[in-house]
Amino acid sequence: MRTLKNILVTGGAGFIGCNFIRFLLEKTDNFSGRIINLDALTYAGNRMSLADIDAKYGVTRGENARYFFEHGDICDRALVELLFKKYEIDTVVHFAAESHVDRSILGPEAFIKTNVMGTFTLLDVARNAWKDGGNPRNDTLFHHVSTDEVFGSLGETGYFTETTPYDPRSPYSASKASSDHLALAYSHTYGLPVTLSNCSNNYGPYQFPEKLIPLMILNMLEGKSLPVYGDGKNIRDWLFVEDHNSAVWTIMRNGETGQTYNIGGENEWENIKLLNVLIEIVCAKAKLKSAAVRDTITFVKDRPGHDRRYAIDCSKIKTCLGWKQAVSFEEGLERTVDWYLENPQWIENIRSGEYQRWVEKNYGDRG
Repeated sequence: MRTLKNILVTGGAGFIGCNFIRFLLEKTDNFSGRIINLDALTYAGNRMSLADIDAKYGVTRGENARYFFEHGDICDRALVELLFKKYEIDTVVHFAAESHVDRSILGPEAFIKTNVMGTFTLLDVARNAWKDGGNPRNDTLFHHVSTDEVFGSLGETGYFTETTPYDPRSPYSASKASSDHLALAYSHTYGLPVTLSNCSNNYGPYQFPEKLIPLMILNMLEGKSLPVYGDGKNIRDWLFVEDHNSAVWTIMRNGETGQTYNIGGENEWENIKLLNVLIEIVCAKAKLKSAAVRDTITFVKDRPGHDRRYAIDCSKIKTCLGWKQAVSFEEGLERTVDWYLENPQWIENIRSGEYQRWVEKNYGDRG
């Protein structure tokens, strides 16, 4: 079991990253170290998501501070090197990534820069910083967070396992596949202590409203149409973000270096069926008429190269590390809807900025 002291969290102001920081500081009793959050604060990064954490654990606590925010780009090598020295970083958990498939289709260059070159910069700085003589230190860890989209698309049966060949279908998934290969190559070539995880679709609080579940929740509340790609029968495996982060933490503490672990919800849903369940929950809580909301479902032209089905076999992490999901899909959806209903200021902050302008430009009335 590893003792992790000074953790650099990249992309900690984003959806999964901010939930991970909150998990470590508020929901687990086996971490007593410091968290350094490096985030470029692009459109999906939001310091509001950790305002309470900053107030409770940040620099105002002086010598007792456990949370530090650093604004910057993971591609900035000089900055990353400085942070490794300043905070004596012994652990990296790498969430930072351009992550929206639609954006990658419209503008792939940013995905190559951040997801490939950014990952390379972090790995190479870690390799040089974590040396004991000519050998890698054994008290360090680089955990790389990835996606099941690197595996491509499944048919009606079968599951992605850790040995499934990579078959990325979008610029986004191709960039993540590249970063996965880089991380494992640094492990095998240089002996850098690396672990890697590939997860299924996350959902939960603080998720940016370009993704399916928050987009549909907010469109319902605002009386907008509910756009569904193709025939709505694309299937995804849904994982509550808190369960994902408990799995990441389990891997970081107990996972074998050089190994990959799949993290899944074991919870497959067709998009259209998920949307109908979500309509019932939102309408009951917001006192909307479900029939009227259901009438706003609009089937739109499918995205290019849209993968039909993802499903993860996560038996390895369950068997080898003893992890399991703790939140049912029903509970997770209820908690997610409640959070969006209870946090209108966070939503207003998000939707009044660059994100809203991008949606209007690229989606028109589908956003």
